[in-house]
Amino acid sequence: MSQPDEFQLKTPASVAADAEAVEILRIWWSKGEPVMSIKPAFNDPRQFGQVLALAAQHMAHGYNVRHGHDEKQAYNKILAGISDVLNGPGVATVVEDPTSGSLQ
Repeated sequence: MSQPDEFQLKTPASVAADAEAVEILRIWWSKGEPVMSIKPAFNDPRQFGQVLALAAQHMAHGYNVRHGHDEKQAYNKILAGISDVLNGPGVATVVEDPTSGSLQ
């Protein structure tokens, strides 16, 4: 998986300098769907919901900076996408075998 430098995500310096930093989520778009590697690091799942809300705000800002979208409208569209999934058909969790890369 090779991407041009402009699309590569870099670890922020503040995180690299924090010995207690914990990575909790990676998401890729692969073969038309999201693929995730997750770590349920919080004792209270509500904290993960708060992280997702903050990520939505930051992503809306990113859409403003990179694509010129109105930040509030981008945020509302992100929330609408979340609502679409929550109100849509159930999503199955498929676990990949970490040693072979095949689905279980």
